[in-house]
Amino acid sequence: MVRERYDAVVVGGSLAGCTGAILLARQGARVALVEKQPDPAAFKRVCSHFIQASAVPTIERLGLLEPILAAGGVRPRARAWTRWGIVAAPADRAAQGVNLRREVLDPLLRRTASETPGVEPKLGWTATRLLRDGERFAGVAVVDRDGNETELVARLVVGADGRDSRVAKLAGVREKVHRHERLAYGGYFSGPMPESAPDGTVYFGDPQFAAAFPTDGDLVFYVAMPTKDRLPEFKRDPEKALVDFVSDFPDPPPIRESRLVDEVIGKLEMPNRVRQLTAPGLALIGDAALATDPLFGIGCGWAFQSAEWLADSVGPALSGRGSLEHGLKRYRRRHNRHLRGHAFLIHDYSTARRFNPAERLLFSAAARDRKLAVRFDGFATRQVGPARMMATTVPRSLYVSARHALARG
Repeated sequence: MVRERYDAVVVGGSLAGCTGAILLARQGARVALVEKQPDPAAFKRVCSHFIQASAVPTIERLGLLEPILAAGGVRPRARAWTRWGIVAAPADRAAQGVNLRREVLDPLLRRTASETPGVEPKLGWTATRLLRDGERFAGVAVVDRDGNETELVARLVVGADGRDSRVAKLAGVREKVHRHERLAYGGYFSGPMPESAPDGTVYFGDPQFAAAFPTDGDLVFYVAMPTKDRLPEFKRDPEKALVDFVSDFPDPPPIRESRLVDEVIGKLEMPNRVRQLTAPGLALIGDAALATDPLFGIGCGWAFQSAEWLADSVGPALSGRGSLEHGLKRYRRRHNRHLRGHAFLIHDYSTARRFNPAERLLFSAAARDRKLAVRFDGFATRQVGPARMMATTVPRSLYVSARHALARG
C-alpha cells in the first residue's frame, strides 16, 4: 500500500477546496488537493456564477480580483424588482460583487492553487474511504484513474466536495435536510444588455422568481426558479419556457431579443442540507457544510468565505502553533455566527411560500426609501446579519409605510 503524508487533505478542487488549500499552504501547511475531475479546465455547470460582495475581500486576499477582471469579470451591484418598485441602493452606497462564468473562474482558481507552494494537486483521483486513528479521522484513501489506491495520511481532512459530499457520507456526520420547492433553469444569452447592466437584477414575483446577471463575454445569464407545479412546461421546451417565464415579468430584461449561446441547464432537486461542521480531524466547507436554496446567489460567496474561516482557524495548529481541536471550534463558531441566521431565513423561504407580512413591509418600504435600500443592500449582499438588519430596518419601515399611507390620504 502506497502511503503519503500531509498536514491536510482537501477533497474537492472547486471554489471552496482551492481557496482552503491555497490559504492553508500559505501558512506553511503541506496540502493534498484531491479532485475527481482529471481535466484542470473542468468547471461547475449548474451555477449562476454570481458572487456576493461579502466574498470579495477573500478574493482580494487570494490575489484573484485583478486576474478575474482581466479575464472579463464584471463588478455588479444587486437590485431587486418587486411589485412595489425597484429596491436598489444608490450606486455610491451599494456593495459590488463579482460575476465571471465558472467556465473561466474554476480553471483560474485551480491554476492558482496548483502554482501555490505546498499544494499538491491530485486530479482524476477519487476518495473511497476515510482513515481513522481511534476516534480521530486521520486521512483519506484515494484511487487514481487506473484503480491504484493510495492512503493520504493527514492531521486534517477537509470535505469541500459540494452539496452531495462524499466525505460527509463517509464520515457519517449529522445532517438535517430542509425541503426545497423550486426548480432552477438557466442559460447564457447573447444580445442587448439589460438597462441596469452590469448590475444584476432579481425579480421577486411572489412566489415566482427570475434573475438576469450580466457577465463576461458580453453575455447575460438568465435564470428562472419557478414553483414545482411549472415543471411540465419546462420539460416540454426548456428554452421557450425560460424565455416566456422571464418575459412575463413587468419591465422584463431583453431576453426575447437575445440568442441562447449554449443549452439551457436545469436542476429539479436542490434540498437544503445543514451538516455537522467538524469532527475530530475533519472539517466541511462550502456546500459540503451548508447547501442552501440558490435563489439568493450565496453558494459561491459562502464557499470562498467558509474556506477562509477554516484556514485562519486551523492554520496555526497545522504549523505547530496551537491545538487543532481549538482551531476547529473557532471555525464552528465563526461559521455559525455569520451564516446560521441567513440560512434559517433562506430555508424558510425555499418552501416557495408567499411573502409574509414582515417581508411585504420591508420590501415595500425599501422600494420607497433610499436609507432603507442601503440597509437592505447590506443584508442582501450578506455583509449584515438578519438580527442587525431587522433592528435597523423594521422601525424605519413602519415609519416609511405610515408616511406613505398618510400621503395617499
